[in-house]
Parts: sequence; structure tokens; C-alpha cells
Amino acid sequence: MISPQSSAPSGADQSAVPSLGRRFGALMIDWILCLLVSYLFADPTRDAWSTVAVLIVEYGIFLGLFGQTPGMYICRIACVSYSDGGRIGIPRALLRGALLALVVPALLMDAERRGLHDRLTRSVIVAAPRRT
Repeated sequence: MISPQSSAPSGADQSAVPSLGRRFGALMIDWILCLLVSYLFADPTRDAWSTVAVLIVEYGIFLGLFGQTPGMYICRIACVSYSDGGRIGIPRALLRGALLALVVPALLMDAERRGLHDRLTRSVIVAAPRRT
């Protein structure tokens, strides 16, 4: 389990919160992977919904079960429950993915860099050590 101590819910140390660059990098890696996967069943240039659908499913499976998407793993960040640091589970991960697909919730951040999609799903992005 990945501990949220590096970004304490009390809002303490901002330097421990993963940078927006790492978060954006993880999202771009995930988006490219989703684009490639969506080519298996649709033409993403014509059916833009396909890549978004794959992104939502990717978030549901990977965040719900492992706490990290492939992009998050590469960028060494994780998404954990705000209250206990555990996994957020598949339903909350699907909701988080759907809200992230809307883009606007991700842009509405608080002082702890938690977007609206994080607050609504009671999750937080934390730094994750590389597993060997």
C-alpha cells in the first residue's frame, strides 16, 4: 500500500506533493496508450469517444486494482484514498476517470493540488517509490 503521508491531508508540506509536470506527463503517457488501444476497435480520428472510453476503463481497472495507471507508474506517482492511503476501488476509479475526461474538474485545484475529480472521489495523488 502506498502511504499518502507525502501529501498529508492536513495540507502541510507542499514540496512533497508531486509536481503538475509529473501528473501531466503521466496523463499524456496514458492518453497515448489509450489512443493505441482504441485503434484495435475504432478509428480514434473519426470516433473520438473511443479513446475517452478506453481512458475511463483504464483508470477504473488500473487505479481501482493497483493504485497506478501505466503512466503514473512511469512518472512515479500514485492515486490513493485521501482518508486511509489505500486503493480507491473500481467504482471510485471509474468516476475519477469519467470526471478527468471532462477536463474542467482537473483544472479546478485546491492548495493541495487536488482537482475537483480528486475531491469528489476522495482521492489524492502522491509520490510513489519505484518498485523493484
